[in-house]
Amino acid sequence: MFYDEVKVSFKAGKGGDGCFSFRRAKYEPKGGPDGGDGGRGGNVYIVGDTNVADLTDFHFKPGWKAKNGEPGRGSDQHGAKGNSITLRLPVGTIVVDRDSGDPVAEVLEHGESVMLLKGGVGGKGNAQFKSSTNRAPREFTLGKSGEEGDFRLIIKTIADVGLIGFPNAGKSTLLNMMTNAHPKTGDYPFTTIFPTVGVLEYPEQYERITVADIPGLIEGASENRGLGHRFLKHVERCKVLLIMIDMEGTDGRDPLADYRVLTNELKLYMPGLARKPELVCANKMDEPEAPENLKIFRNKVKKKIFAVSCVSEEGFEELKAIMLKEVLAIRSAKSESDQ
Repeated sequence: MFYDEVKVSFKAGKGGDGCFSFRRAKYEPKGGPDGGDGGRGGNVYIVGDTNVADLTDFHFKPGWKAKNGEPGRGSDQHGAKGNSITLRLPVGTIVVDRDSGDPVAEVLEHGESVMLLKGGVGGKGNAQFKSSTNRAPREFTLGKSGEEGDFRLIIKTIADVGLIGFPNAGKSTLLNMMTNAHPKTGDYPFTTIFPTVGVLEYPEQYERITVADIPGLIEGASENRGLGHRFLKHVERCKVLLIMIDMEGTDGRDPLADYRVLTNELKLYMPGLARKPELVCANKMDEPEAPENLKIFRNKVKKKIFAVSCVSEEGFEELKAIMLKEVLAIRSAKSESDQ
Protein backbone atom coordinates (compact mmCIF):
# COMPACT_ATOMS: atom_id res chain seq x y z
CA MET A 1 0.00 0.00 0.00
CA PHE A 2 1.31 3.42 -0.99
CA TYR A 3 0.58 6.17 1.54
CA ASP A 4 0.80 9.68 0.08
CA GLU A 5 -1.29 11.44 2.76
CA VAL A 6 -1.43 10.76 6.51
CA LYS A 7 -2.52 12.46 9.73
CA VAL A 8 0.17 12.90 12.38
CA SER A 9 0.83 14.58 15.72
CA PHE A 10 4.27 15.94 16.60
CA LYS A 11 5.51 17.42 19.85
CA ALA A 12 8.76 19.09 20.80
CA GLY A 13 10.33 18.37 24.18
CA LYS A 14 9.51 20.25 27.37
CA GLY A 15 12.26 22.30 28.99
CA GLY A 16 13.68 20.88 32.20
CA ASP A 17 12.75 22.57 35.48
CA GLY A 18 15.18 24.84 37.26
CA CYS A 19 16.56 23.57 40.57
CA PHE A 20 16.05 24.99 44.07
CA SER A 21 19.18 24.22 46.03
CA PHE A 22 21.67 25.72 48.50
CA ARG A 23 25.26 24.73 48.85
CA ARG A 24 25.94 22.70 51.95
CA ALA A 25 29.46 21.86 53.03
CA LYS A 26 31.13 20.87 56.30
CA TYR A 27 32.58 24.31 56.88
CA GLU A 28 29.88 26.19 55.00
CA PRO A 29 26.53 25.34 56.63
CA LYS A 30 24.83 28.37 55.09
CA GLY A 31 26.24 28.36 51.57
CA GLY A 32 24.70 30.34 48.75
CA PRO A 33 22.21 29.19 46.11
CA ASP A 34 23.54 26.61 43.66
CA GLY A 35 20.45 25.40 41.80
CA GLY A 36 21.24 24.80 38.12
CA ASP A 37 19.09 25.61 35.09
CA GLY A 38 16.98 23.06 33.26
CA GLY A 39 17.95 21.93 29.77
CA ARG A 40 16.06 23.01 26.66
CA GLY A 41 13.62 20.50 25.18
CA GLY A 42 14.45 18.80 21.90
CA ASN A 43 13.24 20.23 18.58
CA VAL A 44 11.33 18.46 15.80
CA TYR A 45 12.98 18.66 12.37
CA ILE A 46 11.83 17.39 8.98
CA VAL A 47 14.25 16.61 6.17
CA GLY A 48 13.74 15.64 2.53
CA ASP A 49 15.11 12.22 1.61
CA THR A 50 14.99 10.72 -1.89
CA ASN A 51 15.43 7.27 -0.34
CA VAL A 52 12.02 7.53 1.35
CA ALA A 53 9.28 6.52 -1.10
CA ASP A 54 6.10 7.23 0.84
CA LEU A 55 4.60 7.92 4.28
CA THR A 56 4.13 4.33 5.46
CA ASP A 57 6.15 4.86 8.65
CA PHE A 58 3.87 7.72 9.69
CA HIS A 59 0.71 5.78 8.88
CA PHE A 60 1.62 3.08 11.36
CA LYS A 61 3.18 5.47 13.89
CA PRO A 62 1.40 8.84 13.67
CA GLY A 63 2.68 10.25 16.98
CA TRP A 64 6.29 11.48 17.37
CA LYS A 65 7.83 13.34 20.30
CA ALA A 66 11.25 14.84 20.98
CA LYS A 67 12.92 14.27 24.34
CA ASN A 68 12.40 16.60 27.31
CA GLY A 69 15.27 18.59 28.72
CA GLU A 70 16.68 17.31 32.00
CA PRO A 71 16.07 19.29 35.22
CA GLY A 72 18.80 21.31 36.82
CA ARG A 73 20.59 19.94 39.88
CA GLY A 74 22.47 21.29 42.87
CA SER A 75 26.12 22.30 42.75
CA ASP A 76 25.28 24.56 39.79
CA GLN A 77 24.74 21.59 37.48
CA HIS A 78 22.61 22.47 34.47
CA GLY A 79 20.30 19.88 32.94
CA ALA A 80 21.22 18.36 29.58
CA LYS A 81 19.32 19.37 26.45
CA GLY A 82 16.65 16.96 25.26
CA ASN A 83 17.46 15.04 22.08
CA SER A 84 15.83 16.45 18.97
CA ILE A 85 14.18 14.17 16.41
CA THR A 86 14.66 14.34 12.65
CA LEU A 87 11.80 12.94 10.58
CA ARG A 88 12.75 11.88 7.06
CA LEU A 89 10.08 12.61 4.47
CA PRO A 90 9.81 12.02 0.74
CA VAL A 91 10.98 14.98 -1.31
CA GLY A 92 7.91 17.02 -2.24
CA THR A 93 6.11 16.53 1.07
CA ILE A 94 4.00 19.40 2.43
CA VAL A 95 3.12 19.73 6.12
CA VAL A 96 -0.37 21.17 6.59
CA ASP A 97 -1.91 22.33 9.88
CA ARG A 98 -4.98 20.17 10.45
CA ASP A 99 -6.94 22.90 12.23
CA SER A 100 -6.40 25.82 9.86
CA GLY A 101 -5.67 23.90 6.67
CA ASP A 102 -2.66 26.16 6.06
CA PRO A 103 0.67 24.77 4.83
CA VAL A 104 3.37 25.33 7.45
CA ALA A 105 6.44 23.70 5.89
CA GLU A 106 7.65 21.69 2.91
CA VAL A 107 10.78 19.88 1.77
CA LEU A 108 11.56 20.22 -1.92
CA GLU A 109 15.12 18.90 -2.16
CA HIS A 110 17.14 15.98 -0.84
CA GLY A 111 18.79 16.98 2.41
CA GLU A 112 16.67 20.11 2.88
CA SER A 113 15.99 20.46 6.62
CA VAL A 114 13.32 22.52 8.35
CA MET A 115 12.74 23.01 12.08
CA LEU A 116 9.03 22.34 12.43
CA LEU A 117 8.59 22.62 16.21
CA LYS A 118 10.81 24.26 18.81
CA GLY A 119 11.60 22.72 22.17
CA GLY A 120 10.63 24.50 25.38
CA VAL A 121 13.11 26.71 27.23
CA GLY A 122 14.60 25.26 30.39
CA GLY A 123 13.66 26.77 33.73
CA LYS A 124 16.06 28.88 35.78
CA GLY A 125 17.64 27.57 38.96
CA ASN A 126 17.61 29.71 42.08
CA ALA A 127 21.29 30.57 41.56
CA GLN A 128 20.11 32.82 38.71
CA PHE A 129 18.17 35.00 41.14
CA LYS A 130 21.03 35.78 43.52
CA SER A 131 21.68 39.52 43.87
CA SER A 132 23.31 41.99 46.23
CA THR A 133 19.99 42.43 47.99
CA ASN A 134 18.88 38.81 47.87
CA ARG A 135 21.68 36.48 48.94
CA ALA A 136 19.42 33.47 49.52
CA PRO A 137 16.80 33.48 46.75
CA ARG A 138 14.10 30.87 47.03
CA GLU A 139 12.82 31.57 43.55
CA PHE A 140 13.22 29.24 40.59
CA THR A 141 11.19 28.62 37.41
CA LEU A 142 9.74 25.59 35.68
CA GLY A 143 10.61 24.57 32.16
CA LYS A 144 8.35 25.69 29.32
CA SER A 145 6.32 23.28 27.23
CA GLY A 146 7.57 22.52 23.74
CA GLU A 147 5.57 23.40 20.65
CA GLU A 148 3.17 20.77 19.37
CA GLY A 149 0.69 20.35 16.56
CA ASP A 150 -1.60 18.10 14.58
CA PHE A 151 -0.70 17.95 10.91
CA ARG A 152 -1.40 16.29 7.60
CA LEU A 153 1.60 15.14 5.58
CA ILE A 154 0.90 15.28 1.84
CA ILE A 155 3.22 14.13 -0.92
CA LYS A 156 3.07 16.15 -4.10
CA THR A 157 5.36 14.59 -6.66
CA ILE A 158 8.11 16.83 -8.01
CA ALA A 159 9.14 16.08 -11.60
CA ASP A 160 10.20 17.98 -14.69
CA VAL A 161 7.58 16.31 -16.88
CA GLY A 162 4.24 14.84 -15.82
CA LEU A 163 2.56 12.23 -18.04
CA ILE A 164 -1.19 12.90 -18.12
CA GLY A 165 -3.80 10.67 -19.70
CA PHE A 166 -6.74 8.36 -19.27
CA PRO A 167 -6.13 4.85 -17.90
CA ASN A 168 -4.33 2.65 -20.45
CA ALA A 169 -3.23 5.55 -22.65
CA GLY A 170 0.27 4.05 -22.52
CA LYS A 171 1.91 6.37 -19.98
CA SER A 172 3.52 3.60 -17.93
CA THR A 173 4.82 1.83 -21.03
CA LEU A 174 6.33 5.05 -22.36
CA LEU A 175 8.00 5.79 -19.01
CA ASN A 176 9.30 2.22 -18.87
CA MET A 177 10.92 2.49 -22.28
CA MET A 178 12.37 5.98 -21.85
CA THR A 179 13.69 5.81 -18.29
CA ASN A 180 14.95 3.54 -15.53
CA ALA A 181 11.54 3.39 -13.87
CA HIS A 182 9.52 0.18 -13.93
CA PRO A 183 5.86 0.97 -13.31
CA LYS A 184 3.31 -1.82 -13.49
CA THR A 185 1.58 -2.04 -16.87
CA GLY A 186 -1.55 -3.87 -17.98
CA ASP A 187 -4.69 -3.77 -20.08
CA TYR A 188 -7.06 -2.74 -17.32
CA PRO A 189 -7.90 0.62 -15.74
CA PHE A 190 -5.85 2.03 -12.85
CA THR A 191 -2.92 -0.35 -13.27
CA THR A 192 -0.92 2.55 -11.84
CA ILE A 193 -2.39 3.78 -8.56
CA PHE A 194 0.46 6.01 -7.40
CA PRO A 195 3.01 8.18 -9.23
CA THR A 196 6.19 6.63 -10.54
CA VAL A 197 9.17 8.87 -11.27
CA GLY A 198 11.91 7.91 -13.69
CA VAL A 199 15.07 9.64 -14.89
CA LEU A 200 15.51 10.30 -18.61
CA GLU A 201 19.19 10.58 -19.49
CA TYR A 202 20.68 12.67 -22.32
CA PRO A 203 24.34 11.52 -22.35
CA GLU A 204 25.40 13.65 -25.33
CA GLN A 205 24.09 16.83 -23.71
CA TYR A 206 25.19 15.79 -20.20
CA GLU A 207 21.63 16.41 -19.04
CA ARG A 208 18.89 14.49 -17.30
CA ILE A 209 15.25 15.18 -16.53
CA THR A 210 12.73 13.49 -14.27
CA VAL A 211 9.47 12.15 -15.67
CA ALA A 212 6.44 11.20 -13.54
CA ASP A 213 3.72 8.78 -14.55
CA ILE A 214 0.60 10.34 -13.01
CA PRO A 215 -2.12 7.71 -12.38
CA GLY A 216 -4.87 7.69 -14.99
CA LEU A 217 -7.50 10.39 -14.74
CA ILE A 218 -11.19 10.10 -15.54
CA GLU A 219 -13.93 12.60 -16.30
CA GLY A 220 -14.99 14.22 -13.03
CA ALA A 221 -11.51 13.93 -11.49
CA SER A 222 -11.63 17.61 -10.53
CA GLU A 223 -14.69 16.73 -8.41
CA ASN A 224 -12.72 13.86 -6.84
CA ARG A 225 -14.27 11.04 -8.85
CA GLY A 226 -12.04 8.01 -9.24
CA LEU A 227 -9.55 9.24 -6.62
CA GLY A 228 -9.26 12.36 -8.78
CA HIS A 229 -7.84 14.76 -6.18
CA ARG A 230 -5.37 12.16 -5.01
CA PHE A 231 -4.05 11.92 -8.57
CA LEU A 232 -4.35 15.56 -9.64
CA LYS A 233 -2.37 16.94 -6.72
CA HIS A 234 0.73 15.27 -8.16
CA VAL A 235 0.39 17.37 -11.33
CA GLU A 236 0.81 20.69 -9.50
CA ARG A 237 4.60 20.58 -9.24
CA CYS A 238 5.43 19.18 -12.66
CA LYS A 239 7.09 21.80 -14.85
CA VAL A 240 5.78 20.47 -18.19
CA LEU A 241 2.63 18.44 -18.87
CA LEU A 242 2.78 15.71 -21.51
CA ILE A 243 -0.80 14.81 -22.41
CA MET A 244 -0.97 11.31 -23.84
CA ILE A 245 -3.85 10.35 -26.10
CA ASP A 246 -4.73 6.82 -27.16
CA MET A 247 -5.01 7.55 -30.89
CA GLU A 248 -6.30 4.05 -31.62
CA GLY A 249 -9.52 4.84 -29.74
CA THR A 250 -9.39 1.63 -27.69
CA ASP A 251 -12.78 0.35 -26.51
CA GLY A 252 -14.62 2.94 -28.57
CA ARG A 253 -12.87 5.96 -27.04
CA ASP A 254 -12.78 9.24 -28.97
CA PRO A 255 -9.25 10.73 -28.94
CA LEU A 256 -10.53 14.28 -29.43
CA ALA A 257 -13.09 13.95 -26.63
CA ASP A 258 -10.41 12.47 -24.36
CA TYR A 259 -8.13 15.45 -24.97
CA ARG A 260 -10.88 17.96 -24.25
CA VAL A 261 -11.92 16.18 -21.06
CA LEU A 262 -8.33 15.99 -19.78
CA THR A 263 -7.54 19.66 -20.40
CA ASN A 264 -10.88 20.68 -18.90
CA GLU A 265 -10.32 18.61 -15.74
CA LEU A 266 -6.91 20.22 -15.24
CA LYS A 267 -8.43 23.68 -15.63
CA LEU A 268 -11.30 22.93 -13.23
CA TYR A 269 -9.01 21.48 -10.57
CA MET A 270 -6.59 24.40 -10.62
CA PRO A 271 -6.73 27.14 -13.27
CA GLY A 272 -2.97 27.61 -13.12
CA LEU A 273 -2.37 24.10 -14.46
CA ALA A 274 -3.75 25.14 -17.84
CA ARG A 275 -0.94 27.71 -18.11
CA LYS A 276 1.84 25.16 -17.75
CA PRO A 277 3.77 24.24 -20.93
CA GLU A 278 1.84 21.47 -22.64
CA LEU A 279 2.99 18.78 -25.07
CA VAL A 280 0.48 16.53 -26.83
CA CYS A 281 1.49 12.97 -27.58
CA ALA A 282 -0.52 10.74 -29.95
CA ASN A 283 0.27 7.21 -28.81
CA LYS A 284 -0.37 3.76 -30.33
CA MET A 285 0.36 4.96 -33.88
CA ASP A 286 1.15 1.36 -34.86
CA GLU A 287 -2.56 0.48 -34.64
CA PRO A 288 -4.63 0.48 -37.89
CA GLU A 289 -7.18 3.11 -36.81
CA ALA A 290 -4.61 5.56 -35.45
CA PRO A 291 -3.47 7.37 -38.65
CA GLU A 292 -7.01 8.34 -39.65
CA ASN A 293 -7.89 9.37 -36.10
CA LEU A 294 -4.75 11.51 -35.99
CA LYS A 295 -5.82 13.40 -39.15
CA ILE A 296 -9.15 14.27 -37.54
CA PHE A 297 -7.43 15.19 -34.29
CA ARG A 298 -4.95 17.53 -35.99
CA ASN A 299 -7.75 19.36 -37.78
CA LYS A 300 -9.34 20.21 -34.42
CA VAL A 301 -6.34 20.67 -32.09
CA LYS A 302 -4.16 23.47 -33.41
CA LYS A 303 -1.01 22.41 -31.62
CA LYS A 304 2.03 20.41 -32.60
CA ILE A 305 1.19 16.74 -32.07
CA PHE A 306 3.98 14.24 -31.42
CA ALA A 307 3.02 10.88 -32.91
CA VAL A 308 4.67 7.90 -31.20
CA SER A 309 4.43 4.14 -30.92
CA CYS A 310 5.66 2.24 -27.88
CA VAL A 311 5.87 -0.87 -30.09
CA SER A 312 8.05 0.47 -32.90
CA GLU A 313 9.51 3.41 -30.91
CA GLU A 314 8.38 5.70 -33.72
CA GLY A 315 8.72 9.37 -32.76
CA PHE A 316 10.64 8.69 -29.53
CA GLU A 317 13.71 10.77 -30.37
CA GLU A 318 11.72 13.83 -31.41
CA LEU A 319 9.56 13.61 -28.28
CA LYS A 320 12.59 13.23 -26.01
CA ALA A 321 14.26 16.23 -27.65
CA ILE A 322 11.29 18.54 -27.17
CA MET A 323 10.85 17.40 -23.57
CA LEU A 324 14.44 18.40 -22.81
CA LYS A 325 14.08 21.69 -24.68
CA GLU A 326 10.99 22.70 -22.68
CA VAL A 327 12.51 21.74 -19.33
CA LEU A 328 15.80 23.54 -20.00
CA ALA A 329 13.90 26.69 -21.00
CA ILE A 330 12.05 26.66 -17.67
CA ARG A 331 15.25 25.99 -15.71
CA SER A 332 16.97 28.89 -17.49
CA ALA A 333 14.09 31.27 -16.81
CA LYS A 334 14.07 30.32 -13.14
CA SER A 335 17.83 30.75 -12.87
CA GLU A 336 17.59 34.27 -14.31
CA SER A 337 14.72 35.22 -11.96
CA ASP A 338 16.71 34.01 -8.94
CA GLN A 339 19.66 36.27 -9.74
